[in-house]
Amino acid sequence: MKGDEANSAANPVGAGQLGAAAKTDVCFVIPTYNEADNIGPMLRRLTELYPSPGTAFLVVDDGSPDGTAATVRAFAAADDRVHLLEGVRLGLGDAYVRGITHALAVLGAEAVVQMDADFSHDPADAARLLARLAAGADVALGSRYVVGGGLDRRWSLWRRGLSRWGNTLAHWIAGLRQVRDCTSGFKAIKAAALQAAQVGEMQVQGYAFQVMLLHRLLRTGAEVVEEPIYFRERERGSTKLGWRDVLEFFLQLWQLRMGRHRVIVKFGCTGLVGAVVNLGTFQLLLLLGVHKFLASPIATEISIVCNFFINNYWTFGGRQMVGNKRSRGLRYNLVALFTLSVSYGVFVGLSLLFPEVAPVLLQACGIAPAALLNYILHFYWTFREKEEEAGAPAFSRQ
Repeated sequence: MKGDEANSAANPVGAGQLGAAAKTDVCFVIPTYNEADNIGPMLRRLTELYPSPGTAFLVVDDGSPDGTAATVRAFAAADDRVHLLEGVRLGLGDAYVRGITHALAVLGAEAVVQMDADFSHDPADAARLLARLAAGADVALGSRYVVGGGLDRRWSLWRRGLSRWGNTLAHWIAGLRQVRDCTSGFKAIKAAALQAAQVGEMQVQGYAFQVMLLHRLLRTGAEVVEEPIYFRERERGSTKLGWRDVLEFFLQLWQLRMGRHRVIVKFGCTGLVGAVVNLGTFQLLLLLGVHKFLASPIATEISIVCNFFINNYWTFGGRQMVGNKRSRGLRYNLVALFTLSVSYGVFVGLSLLFPEVAPVLLQACGIAPAALLNYILHFYWTFREKEEEAGAPAFSRQ
């Protein structure tokens, strides 16, 4: 590999000889912007720590005016495991999406390590993250907020508060309550997990990438473990975090939250369909001469079956759910029996108390509490996402 090969994102330095057939055990993906003082020592340290020919080091530089790319080219000329991918500066997240996509599609990486170039992440700690992958995890996350992890004392109160604030928002707005360090930028991830999460389709530019990626990985069933790390303050250069990144982070979290609420809207629409089916069937049975106390459970059961198919294939169809279809079907039937008894109990009780009221109105009154119970039990039990299961094996902390 030569440093004077094509220097663009379309034909990056170091990629020419490898092509699409290349295979790499591990690829370190390191985004840079004005890191000329750090990238040389970082690449030197990484290539010393990880001398295997199956390890690659991909620097994603977005037009740094300080000569960062030139330093990487010099390393690439001497070590064909070092690669440079250049592009237009759009943000950390965009750089990671391009870098990870390149690592998988062009370098054929079986696993990716994402880390900073400024030594905030100790290069030696990557070995522990990779060991967790070898032990069976899909994602090993370098965590500052588990036992054994920590922050450099030189971090300002503003930086500490911003980090804690970001994690709190990620926990409660994006629903990532089981992970302590949601904003960590130090991760080792298996290629299969990244492919399942469709990282190449992510449209996020700034630091919100970390939370968005974690959310996608968890939704697609990746097993995530947290490994303690000590996060150091950079010695050279300055942070690239700005208010635009903070704003994007906040907006992206709410986008994730609203995405979760779309399930609620779908469930509500399904419930309306079920109510129409229930009341329509009930009225039809009455017209056919069926006694109202028999017509009520029959109509409710038909609407339950109808709702099951709609919920399973539309409302919750995109979820990575806990359990297999058989166990999910068992849970659904248990909920159905319970809500059927509630609905029927309300109908019979109201019929005895108000015999003069039209039966179809009393049937509608019985649907209301049953619908609420249906939503709660199906959302949090029958069709529960793996990431929402407290203490699920998809999460582990060291």
